[in-house]
Amino acid sequence: MQAELIVDARNAVGESPVWVPQENALYWVDIPNGGLQRWSADTGHVASWKAPEMLACITRHRRGGWIAGMESGFFHLHPHSDGSLDATLLATVDHSRPDMRLNDGRCDRQGRFWAGSMVLNMGLNASEGRLYRYSAGQTGVVEAQLDGFIVPNGLGFSPDGKTMYLSDSHPDVQLIWAFDYDTETGTPSHRRVFVDMNHFPGRPDGAAVDADGCYWICANDAGLIHRFAPDGRLDFSLEVPVKKPTMCAFGGRDMDTLFVASIRPGDDQDPQSLAGGVFALKPGVKGLAEPEFNDLL
Repeated sequence: MQAELIVDARNAVGESPVWVPQENALYWVDIPNGGLQRWSADTGHVASWKAPEMLACITRHRRGGWIAGMESGFFHLHPHSDGSLDATLLATVDHSRPDMRLNDGRCDRQGRFWAGSMVLNMGLNASEGRLYRYSAGQTGVVEAQLDGFIVPNGLGFSPDGKTMYLSDSHPDVQLIWAFDYDTETGTPSHRRVFVDMNHFPGRPDGAAVDADGCYWICANDAGLIHRFAPDGRLDFSLEVPVKKPTMCAFGGRDMDTLFVASIRPGDDQDPQSLAGGVFALKPGVKGLAEPEFNDLL
């Protein structure tokens, strides 16, 4: 289960890895640099594109391109082979203050895109973060579905789509919640604590759900990835060779590879450091294909 470095990306904040089976490739973002990146499993080639704003989270659009959560709202991105990137604003979000951006995000099993927001300076401990649901055809301002978060993170959905997971990464919170999820309306309810990460190493960051319904959470600051069973019991933990893993995603031809993005802190000047890299592990279980954005829903 040793983690293999596949891209020495040196991302400031690598996030939102998404496996695209049709391309046998992994995409991910570098948030503060607005970078969209792609690694080909066939050739090892890495391509990159520059977005016009901080780029926090992505999901594949079923008709091509990407739906992205950025600073001001939701965009449709079209990367081109010449390195150019078309970015079309679809809808804004109702930030309560100007120093905010979207953060972690992904689609539910039906193809609705969810993303949380946060104040850029985590040190302010500002509980202004909100959770948004973007569906096809929405324009104008997308209204929040949930609020009161500092750093909403760890979005995930059970294999049947009927449970939604969400965390808050801030050191003052460090909780993972589960919700009942109405797949017809896209409405979460019955919020309860799934895991109190104050009892485990690391802060809860980005997540993935495997084919068994277990929840994988990157333990930021601890260099670990924890696998929790659907009842909230810790099953096992895997090590990665960096302190700050951010988000994991299953992929590979057999969906049995766990890809992990990471952060390279600004004070890390060690040329031998792997921080900010993208890693791959074989955890012995399989994941699920990431849902694409459904523009017919």
